[in-house]
Amino acid sequence: MTPLCITGYSVACSAGVGVPALAAALRERRGGLRPNDFTEVPLPTFIGRVPGIEDLALPGRLATWECRNNRLAWLALTSDGFFEHACAARDRYGPDRVALVLGTSTSSIGATEEAYRRLLPDGQYPEDLRRPIVHTPHSLGDFVRAALGLEGIAVTVGTACSSSAKVFAQAERLVRLGLADAAVVGGVDSLCGSVLFGFNSLELVSPEPCRPFDVARRGISIGEAGGFALLERDGARAPWLLGYGESSDAHHMSSPHPQGLGARLAIEAALGRAGLGPEAVDYINLHGTASQRNDEVEARVIAGMFPATTRASSTKGWTGHTLGAAGIVEAVVVFIAMETGLAPGTLNAAELDPDCGPQIRLANEAADLRVALSNSFGFGGSNCALLFGRDRHG
Repeated sequence: MTPLCITGYSVACSAGVGVPALAAALRERRGGLRPNDFTEVPLPTFIGRVPGIEDLALPGRLATWECRNNRLAWLALTSDGFFEHACAARDRYGPDRVALVLGTSTSSIGATEEAYRRLLPDGQYPEDLRRPIVHTPHSLGDFVRAALGLEGIAVTVGTACSSSAKVFAQAERLVRLGLADAAVVGGVDSLCGSVLFGFNSLELVSPEPCRPFDVARRGISIGEAGGFALLERDGARAPWLLGYGESSDAHHMSSPHPQGLGARLAIEAALGRAGLGPEAVDYINLHGTASQRNDEVEARVIAGMFPATTRASSTKGWTGHTLGAAGIVEAVVVFIAMETGLAPGTLNAAELDPDCGPQIRLANEAADLRVALSNSFGFGGSNCALLFGRDRHG
């Protein structure tokens, strides 16, 4: 593939709203997980809640899309100068030549939950929630398309926790095939009862802040987040998308393949597209959810594929598992790492599981990071690995 330049990006998560805030949290090892204060019914767990969403108001022209998920999207869109940068690209290429590819696993289902909680005696939604667009899987894409004034291809990717990693792959194909000159990619997932209680019913939610790869890990911490990136053929700045790999092992609805075959295929494809070997990778941002099976399998895959000198870590101890937004958030973490020369460690973990190889690190480390990999593995075996470089040649 021909590398694409990431000419702008933004992030809003519990560890920080805006790239500088997230970079500071990573450097200071200051996470965003807090005791659950989101659900009215008690659920003893920790969550990554983004501050300020409740007080945010969408502009009047976008009021039709009012809901928590789209407010979070607006917060991310208007961080880091991304809104202006994306609008400038729209004006440069034309509104029909900038593709929009967004990932989400729940879209605005929180608004639908609220509508059902407030059903009228005749069974109808309350009047303020009779807005069909906030009750569809494409609510996020429709909202961002309207916000940015785009008129080209608009796609929603819903592949669980790999959703906003796969958007990079789809955007590269659209640009390479001449269907778009640039692409806005990203993902947004906000907290909602369906997710919190759903993961709890699977016995995957930790009663304490998640501890990825720790020998005593007890499950995941759910977070919410949003983020965006602009991909173009050329640019004067880093980073660059060098390669991507996708696979679907379909081993089980909620468990990874026991030998990590799908994960391995995705990583090999990403390296293959970039024409690089495992030894070229300086840092890996692992999927690392702190669930028993995911961490065990991913640790074995990394230990078997990469040299001991490769640094690897999970940053979900900072943000929680942001589900459909995890791919974009962790891509931004990679961009920060390459720009600042800080390889993040694994927050909250104290003693690594014996399955972990020497690649997985607990402490932050200063390092010259030229090439980095980001893993995102979704339910149902929907996997994606993204390879980024500080320049277009890796």
